[in-house]
Amino acid sequence: MNFLPTSLPGVLLIEPEVFGDDRGFFMETYRMDAFRAAGISAPFVQDNHSRSARGVLRGLHYQEPNTQGKLVRCTRGAIFDVAVDIRRGSPTFSKWFGIELSDANKLMLWVPPGFAHGFCAMEEGSDLVYKCTTLYDPPSDRAILWNDPEIGIEWPIEVPVLSGKDTKAPRLAEATVLPIYS
Repeated sequence: MNFLPTSLPGVLLIEPEVFGDDRGFFMETYRMDAFRAAGISAPFVQDNHSRSARGVLRGLHYQEPNTQGKLVRCTRGAIFDVAVDIRRGSPTFSKWFGIELSDANKLMLWVPPGFAHGFCAMEEGSDLVYKCTTLYDPPSDRAILWNDPEIGIEWPIEVPVLSGKDTKAPRLAEATVLPIYS
C-alpha cells in the first residue's frame, strides 16, 4: 500500500496494491502494521456501508466529543469525497481536500479525527464503505453546511439531494461545538 500525503496534514490518500487477472482482482484494504507505520494507529471499532443515488450529497459530518477517524472507500460507482479541517486553532482551519473515489480507481481516504467528512454520489447506486475509530454517538453527531462559502468546496454538482439535517446545518462560523487543534 502507498500512503500519499494530501494538502491537509494528517489526511492521507491510500493506494492499495491491486492484483488482477482475467478472474478479477485481489487487494488488501486494511493491514494493521502498514497503517501503524503510516501513523494511523487508532483501532477501528465500527464499519458502515451506505448506498446513494446519483446527486445525493451527505455531509459535512463530524462528532464532537467522541471524534471519529474514518477510512473511506467506494466499492461501487463513484463519489467525490471531502475532508475539511474544522479544528479550532489549526493552521489549515476551514481548508478542504477532495478526490474522486470509485470502484475503478480503488483509492481510499483516511479522514482523521477532528475533520468533517462529506461526499457526493457521482453515479447511480454508489456504495461507500468506511471504518470508524469510535462508535457512532448520537449526542456527539454534528454537521457543517455543505456549501459554506467560508470553506468553498468545489462540489461536482450544483443542486444536490440533501437530508433535512444537512439542509439546516450551520455554517462553520456559527458552529458552537468544534474540536480543538493540539
